[in-house]
Amino acid sequence: MRVTGYRITRFQFARDRVIGDSQVRIEDVHVATLELITDTGEVGLGFIQTLFFPLPDQVEIERVFATEAWPGIEGQPPAGLVHRVSRPRGGNQRAFSVPFHEALQLALWDLAAQEVGLPLHRMLGSRRDRVEAYASGLDYHLTDEEFSAFFEHADAIGYRAFKIKVGNPDFAWDLNRLRLLKAAVRKDALVMIDANEAWGAKEALAKLEIIRREGFELLWVEDPILRDDHIGLRMLKDAASWTMINSGEYLDAHNKRLLMEAQATDILNVHGQVTDVMRIGWLAADRGIPLSLGNTFLEVGVHMACALPEVQWLEYSFQNYDHLVEQPVTIRDGWAFAPDRPGHGLVLSETARRDWHRPTVLSQAAIGTAPANMRTAQG
Repeated sequence: MRVTGYRITRFQFARDRVIGDSQVRIEDVHVATLELITDTGEVGLGFIQTLFFPLPDQVEIERVFATEAWPGIEGQPPAGLVHRVSRPRGGNQRAFSVPFHEALQLALWDLAAQEVGLPLHRMLGSRRDRVEAYASGLDYHLTDEEFSAFFEHADAIGYRAFKIKVGNPDFAWDLNRLRLLKAAVRKDALVMIDANEAWGAKEALAKLEIIRREGFELLWVEDPILRDDHIGLRMLKDAASWTMINSGEYLDAHNKRLLMEAQATDILNVHGQVTDVMRIGWLAADRGIPLSLGNTFLEVGVHMACALPEVQWLEYSFQNYDHLVEQPVTIRDGWAFAPDRPGHGLVLSETARRDWHRPTVLSQAAIGTAPANMRTAQG
């Protein structure tokens, strides 16, 4: 099996709800699919995503891919690329002009697993096919009424763990959100908060102590302070013994390693780059540090979550992406189930390619709103 062709399809559509945190507000989806095609007809799928700004027109994405990425993979066997190590220094170490890195890893692993006829999580060495999911609202911009309805629904369909956004300049707002969550979900719910670096180190400790005095138990606090404030993170980890610090979301593999070496987190947050996640997961296991699998596009991270025994939780945020693929990852009763199909199991929907293909940048008024996430609407 060798990679002999590719196809890029650009999408742009409005989200079914505004998502974000105290720092950002996101209303639209900007994504393109990368399909790598082999000489034997297999197709590996990856996702090129930007959060805040539209991707360039499709012809420009294709031009950049052909110039910067294609020469390194054309004619190559996928299994010979997924573990390839480049020299981690020098002028050639730079990002692609369009964010292809994660899409390439995902598409190549998809093909490599298809070649041996295994689901990706099995090829990565899993001993299980499911992982518990927590309900994450990305809820900072929801009204109180929308917030309560969202988490009431998540509780009703089987979730037992819930993560909310905090970090409002008015700390009373944060405390009110915790009260609303407590009223919306089961009494024995597990609760996480995510401040998205809104606080300083001493400020974070003071607020965590107030949260505890108000009667709220926290499984973890995520990204309470700046990602590279190792001294502050370690102080919080040591001082707030009643909860755990979850950090690393915004860091690349190199800086995740430095975070762990500084003993500055209780839990390491990883995302969607398969090779990077497996390498850093091994290092975390060597240090006895648990992992959490943060948001990944269409929950493809369930494969890495199942393969890494230190992962207990996968983040699920009810986003309206499911229409893009023929069969999305199954989420049921608060569990995410890894597909048992060869590869990662996600195949681009031809209906989505026909109806939601947006080859040029469009205004927000012209892009259309894709179908609402039916797991939110119906459970």
